[in-house]
Amino acid sequence: MQASLPVLALLFMLGLGAADQASPGKSAKILFLHHSTGENIWNGGLEAWLAQYNTKNGTSYAIRETAFPNEPYEWANYPYDYWLLWVKHAGKGYQGQPALEKLARENTVLIWKHCFPGSALEEDSGQPAVDSDVKSLENYKLQYNALKKKMKESSNVRFIVWTLALEVEGNIDPGQAGRAREFVRWVKTVWDEKGDNIFLWDFHALESESGLFLKKKYSSGGGDAHPNEAFSRKAAPLLGRRIVDVIEGRGDSGSLTGQ
Repeated sequence: MQASLPVLALLFMLGLGAADQASPGKSAKILFLHHSTGENIWNGGLEAWLAQYNTKNGTSYAIRETAFPNEPYEWANYPYDYWLLWVKHAGKGYQGQPALEKLARENTVLIWKHCFPGSALEEDSGQPAVDSDVKSLENYKLQYNALKKKMKESSNVRFIVWTLALEVEGNIDPGQAGRAREFVRWVKTVWDEKGDNIFLWDFHALESESGLFLKKKYSSGGGDAHPNEAFSRKAAPLLGRRIVDVIEGRGDSGSLTGQ
């Protein structure tokens, strides 16, 4: 009987940990890192949707947004850039950008994404390199695996990663778009794991309707792959629901799109 007490104590502590992860309380600090595509979704009413949710449910989920990376870093937020800033320069900050460790200390939820040029994936070379800024499946996978390991170190934070934003047809070719879809498939079925602190919002599925390209009806027109106002207003509440699911412990069981 005495020998089983430590085991029981461990199981008890593990149970508490699971409960804490599922029920973080009524408050959360959310930071949304984005460039222009994310800004459109933000302007679609994300903050207002969360405010209404707070009023209805007695919660205090505070969200703010910022461009990341921003000046003096170049205007690029692709897998290579997140790897460079958060993995290679871990704990230090680089070119005026905060280290992941700093952001993790200040927030409960971190949301990050890539802009649509990130969907222009080139063919693999057969020589993948984590420190390469070439957009390819082989490089993206190395960079995402390194980022996953890094994010897991901040176990107090829940991360929401958007699946790839897309270009409209004509801006990239079907081969590039197909590789982008394959990367999204890999992220959803291999990279993403249940039971950790990393979750997805499947923006790719929403704007492509599971096709290869951003649907023209959702674009800003004239070959501009930024989501238009109507789509942004449709997507913002879905991101809001996904955020709430992640905060309230339904990140692994709720819809990846928020629908």
